[in-house]
Amino acid sequence: MSVMWAATSPESGLFDPVERRSEVKDLSDRFNNLRSCGQGYVEVRSPDKEFPVLILAFRGDHAVVHLMSDAERMSLLAGDGIVLSGGEVEVPIMDDLATFTGDFVLDTDRAWGMVYDFTQTQAVGSLGEWCAL
Repeated sequence: MSVMWAATSPESGLFDPVERRSEVKDLSDRFNNLRSCGQGYVEVRSPDKEFPVLILAFRGDHAVVHLMSDAERMSLLAGDGIVLSGGEVEVPIMDDLATFTGDFVLDTDRAWGMVYDFTQTQAVGSLGEWCAL
């Protein structure tokens, strides 16, 4: 199955906004490269539709997942409790670090599993509770 994606470059550490169409394996390889770098930012969508776009931003064991439903609507996936509600975590959003409360932080491996599931089904409703921004 193929997907469209853009991600942080492991070489420069900067977000490369050029979308690629590839098999999911290539996206998985990029995620694994970024995982070994310690952080990254990935945008994924179906090659057939502009939306939804799923965004994974992670640093170490902490990740945040965004959903762009359309050009004007964005949501955050509720956290899984890896960080307490009052805690804060920084993850890269494109090329800058952004701070999120524990309410929206997930374990990176779990978050990647959700992104991978999305590449197979293009369904976002089953991933968890979405909070509109």
